[in-house]
Amino acid sequence: MKILFSILLLNLSISAFAQEKKPNIIFILTDDQRWDALGFAGNTMIRTPEMDRLAEEGTFFENAFVTTPICAASRASILTGLYERTHGYTFGQGDIKQPYVAQSYPVKLRNAGYYTGFFGKFGVNYSGFSELFDEGEDYDRNGKYNDRRGYFFKKIGKDTVHLSRYTSQQAIDFIESAPTEKPFMLSLSFSAPHAHDPAELQYFWSSEYDTMYQNLVVPDPLLMEDKYFLDQPEYVRSGENRTRWHWRYDTPEKYQQSVKGYFRMISEVDTEIGKIRKALKAKGLAENTVIILMGDNGYFLGERQLAGKWLMYDNSLRVPLIVYDPRQIGGKRNTNFALNIDVSATILDFAGAKRPKSWQGTSLRSKELAKRKDFLTEHLWQVDIIPPSEAIRTERWKYFRYINDPEHEELYDLEADPMEINNLAADPSRQKILKELREKMEQKIAGFLKEKMD
Repeated sequence: MKILFSILLLNLSISAFAQEKKPNIIFILTDDQRWDALGFAGNTMIRTPEMDRLAEEGTFFENAFVTTPICAASRASILTGLYERTHGYTFGQGDIKQPYVAQSYPVKLRNAGYYTGFFGKFGVNYSGFSELFDEGEDYDRNGKYNDRRGYFFKKIGKDTVHLSRYTSQQAIDFIESAPTEKPFMLSLSFSAPHAHDPAELQYFWSSEYDTMYQNLVVPDPLLMEDKYFLDQPEYVRSGENRTRWHWRYDTPEKYQQSVKGYFRMISEVDTEIGKIRKALKAKGLAENTVIILMGDNGYFLGERQLAGKWLMYDNSLRVPLIVYDPRQIGGKRNTNFALNIDVSATILDFAGAKRPKSWQGTSLRSKELAKRKDFLTEHLWQVDIIPPSEAIRTERWKYFRYINDPEHEELYDLEADPMEINNLAADPSRQKILKELREKMEQKIAGFLKEKMD
């Protein structure tokens, strides 16, 4: 009996030690931050010292992409580890379906013994949000205001503050009050740098950032000549990408104001990340807290005389992605394809929890990542102002088409033409690769549909 009792105590001690050593995890999601909108990516104009430090001390994924370039569907993919074609969620679809939520990372983390929190823009309609996390608040820009109040409507004490400031304070409060007997997983979803669409000035930041970038002259966007706009099919030229270009970039003055505003909002988020890391250090948690940072989709800053996202060009698809683990040697650059559907698997990997077999992503820590040589990306929302489209991207090639106009195809040799200028779809010498990519994309789509039916 004494031996059995001793073994039981030993097993309990080992279990407790393992639980104690599980890392805390913070996942930070920004809204509309494109891949190069941070200093570490080579942007010499923007000031993002905290994001840069995370990249320098962690792993920076140089080829990170979303599988759907719009916030609602992309966030659903992050939540569930599934492609849009599988989970079926985007704008105008009602609530995301319960079976997919039941397999989501918040559910799996709580089952694994984590204390969970979420603050910010959830971005996915789900009536059971309040039961999904141990602590949580879902909020975004306040659309009833057509001015700066859209971003300044949350209170800390008696002060009405910008959403970025409010979100970081929610994080700090969570860190300070989280139970010490279990690890925590905190999801933070900043609304910035998303423009406040109803407002004439679009971008809003806290007053202390007013002078930041005031002496900067932002260079003209690439591919700004009429030719690159006129190369687009009519439904793109008359669609929402063009409408929002008029909101933000159609005069030199608007362009300077908008890009500087976009930078200011990112710099404000950056400052708040620094405050969160100080709170971790003060609580003695910094050395055991993993931080993952990602953007929810790419963004046009006037290229091709367009704005927004939604299209299959890399402007829309490519995002920043950093994984910082203080327990590992940092300073790494990973060139493998990394996708938004990989985030949930990565979170569970850090937590030592088993990922559902239904998930379509892989952990960013896995050697399997190096085997990914291509991926599907798609925008399936059927709405008149944004043409739905689908694409396949390999290390060298990208093929895409518009779902409602499949005869319009685009093919780019990304090795020779990384800016996607020369559409080779009509080139007789490229018909073999065009056909191969079209067939490969259709095979992937058929495979996802079969999985869904099964």
